[in-house]
Formats: sequence, C-alpha cells, structure tokens
Amino acid sequence: MRNTNLQAMIEAAILAAFALVIDILPLSIKLPTGGSISFAMIPIFIIAYRWGFKASFLSGLVWGLLQIVAADASIFTPVQAFIEYFVAFAFIGFAGLFHAPIQQAIVNKQKAKAIMYVIIAAFIGSLARYFWHFIAGFIFFGQYAPKGQSAVLYSFIFNGITMIGSFALCAALLVALFTTAPRLFTKRA
Repeated sequence: MRNTNLQAMIEAAILAAFALVIDILPLSIKLPTGGSISFAMIPIFIIAYRWGFKASFLSGLVWGLLQIVAADASIFTPVQAFIEYFVAFAFIGFAGLFHAPIQQAIVNKQKAKAIMYVIIAAFIGSLARYFWHFIAGFIFFGQYAPKGQSAVLYSFIFNGITMIGSFALCAALLVALFTTAPRLFTKRA
C-alpha cells in the first residue's frame, strides 16, 4: 500500500513539473485580450485518470506552486495568487472523481465509454479550475471590463473563452493519446 502511494506522489510531482514545462514553452495559443489556450492540463488529467482525486489534486497544487517558483505567475495580491495558483490549479484534480469509471471501462475493454468518461472528466477538471479564475477575475480584474460591462460578465466571457478553448484542445489530445497509447491511462503503464 505504501509503495502505491509513493508511486502516485512521485508521478503527481513529475507530471506537475511536466505541466509547467508545457506551459512555459511557447506552445499555447495567445489570445488578443490576454490569457491563452493551452494543453498544459493534460499531465494533471493523466494523473487523475491513473490515480484519482487525491493524487491529481496534489499534482495540480504542485503545478500552481511551481508556476510561482518559476516566476511564471501573474501575482497582484497574495489572495489573488492563492486563489489562482493554489486553489484553481488544485481543482483540476476534480477530474479524478472519474478515475473509477474510466478504469472500469478500460478493464471491460469499453473504449467508447472510457473515452466518454475521459472527456467528461477533462470538462469537470477544466470547469473547476476556471470557476476560481472567474471568481478572481471579477474580484481582482473587474476594473479592466469595457465601459458599461459588469465585472462579472467580463470575467465570465474572458475566462469562459479560455476554459472552453483549453478544454477542447485537451479533450482532443487526450482522445488521441487514449487511442494511440491507452496504457498511459492505467497504473500498469
């Protein structure tokens, strides 16, 4: 049991670092309004599918911490940093709530069902992350809303576009990964 937990923690840390590397490399689609569409959440999703909620929550948290340590974070206040880099990134781990159905579908060789759960889990993890970016957006960045637009609507649109784009990109790449290398999604890889 201890070796399994150790293996999950090691993988969570390594894939958090891999997420940071993906995020730092100029591979994301920069939006003209700021923000970007990226596939950097994929390593955290893989941890979620392999190990479940706790490991993926930890991996997301480590990724957020690494962004601060690597000076890849946009920090304006301590509370904003806490929300956007600790809470938001950790909440990607909610994709891990679908660990059991994904693993069961893989064991039962139900490829279409496994892919459906992979996509749903990626959506839940993306939504959970961007919910916190949305909260921070209207609290800390509402003053950048166009004149006459509420801070809430501004944050909803800004973070919504980023969330949908990142989710769609991650989902497409995760389906391609699952189709070509399904062992990445199980502990037996």
